[in-house]
Amino acid sequence: MIKSLLSLFELPEAASPEDASQATQLAAAALLIETARADFHRDEAEEVALRSLLADTLQLSKAQVEELVTLANQRADEATSLYEFTRVINDHYTPAQKLALIDLMWKVAYADSNLDKYEEHLIRRVAELTYVPHQDYIRSKLAAAP
Repeated sequence: MIKSLLSLFELPEAASPEDASQATQLAAAALLIETARADFHRDEAEEVALRSLLADTLQLSKAQVEELVTLANQRADEATSLYEFTRVINDHYTPAQKLALIDLMWKVAYADSNLDKYEEHLIRRVAELTYVPHQDYIRSKLAAAP
């Protein structure tokens, strides 16, 4: 029992750069999926935008994007909070990469030409949890607006 308690306080073994890259891709994809789901309406335009943005940003093939989206959907279904995704982002992304992620989230939210209050709230929470300054959050929102 003591060993199991001690294991809670031990630092995990260092992950390889490839593992870190896969974890960040999965976290970013899950946050984009959460953005598309936030308005409780499955919209084809948002799904297409999400896949296109993942392919362009991460330079993945169509098959790799589909695999990533499938895994991210599973992780998003199992998630109890945004923290497990934002923690990975905070651990591995630079401030510029965090802002780029917020930009992508806005693009997904606006893909159906309708910004829902739940989508906006989710993006604001992610921006706060990843320490994106509020003025950058607002600039990103205005730049993505149709």
